[in-house]
Amino acid sequence: MLNIGDFAGHGRVSVRMLRHYDAIGLLRPARVDPVTGYRSYEAGQLARLNRVIALKELGFTLQQVRAVLDEQPDPAELRGMLRLRRAQLAEAIAADERRLARVEARLRTIESEGTMSEHDVVVKPVPSVRAAQLSGVAASYAPEDITPVIGPLFEELCRRVAEAGIEVVGPSVARYEDAPEGDGSVVIRAALQIAPAVRDDREDFEVVDLPPIEEAATVVHRGPLDGAVGSFQALARFIEENGYRSTGYARERYLETPDDVSGWVVELQEPVVRR
Repeated sequence: MLNIGDFAGHGRVSVRMLRHYDAIGLLRPARVDPVTGYRSYEAGQLARLNRVIALKELGFTLQQVRAVLDEQPDPAELRGMLRLRRAQLAEAIAADERRLARVEARLRTIESEGTMSEHDVVVKPVPSVRAAQLSGVAASYAPEDITPVIGPLFEELCRRVAEAGIEVVGPSVARYEDAPEGDGSVVIRAALQIAPAVRDDREDFEVVDLPPIEEAATVVHRGPLDGAVGSFQALARFIEENGYRSTGYARERYLETPDDVSGWVVELQEPVVRR
C-alpha cells in the first residue's frame, strides 16, 4: 500500500488533486483509516490514474473521463467522442490562427504608421429586427450625393412613424445598394427599429424584417459620416488582412445622433465570410 503522498509522487499529480478525484468518485483510495482519515492506495491503481491523466490531456472533462472509465463505452462510442474532441481542437486551433493573424495585422499597422489604429474591428453576428422603412435614390455613393437624400428620408420616416403612434425601440439603420439601372446611382433604405408585433400592411411606410447577418465585420465610427473614410478603410483592411471577403453591402447603425454631428456614434457593419 502507498500513502497518498507517495501515490501522488508516482502519479505526478498533487495530493490536493487526488483528494478531489476521491470527492467526485473518479479515483477512490483503496483504504481510508477510520481513525485518522489517512488515504492509502494500491500500486495497481496507478493504471487508472494514468488513464485519467491521459484522457485529461486530450481535453476531456473529468465528467467525461469518469464516464469512459466507469461505463466502458464500446469502440464506436469512443471513436465518436474522440472525433468530436478532434473537431473541437481543430476549431480552437483555427480560432487561435485567426487571432494570430489579427495580432500580425496590428503589428504591421504599428510598424507602418508608428501608432496603434484607433479603429477596432470586431466580427460578430447581427440579429434580424423588424423595421419601418422608406427608400430613396442618390446619384452616387459620394457623401455630397448621399447626405441630401438620407437626411430628409429619415426625417420623413420619423414623422410618419410618430403620426402612426408606433414606438421606435432601437437604433436606426441605413442600408445602401446599387440601383438596378446600373448607372452608378444608389438605392438608400432608411429604417427605424420597431416592435416585432407591428403589422406589415401599412401604406405610409414599409414594414420589413431586416435580415440577420451571420458574420459581420463591425467598426464604431465617431463624428459625421462624411468623415468616415478612415473607418471604412480600416474595415476593408481588416477584411483583407484577416482572411475574409465581403458578401454584401455595408449597413450603418446609428447608436447616438445628437444635433451636433461631431457627437454621432455609428456602427458600420459589413457581412463577411472566410475565404
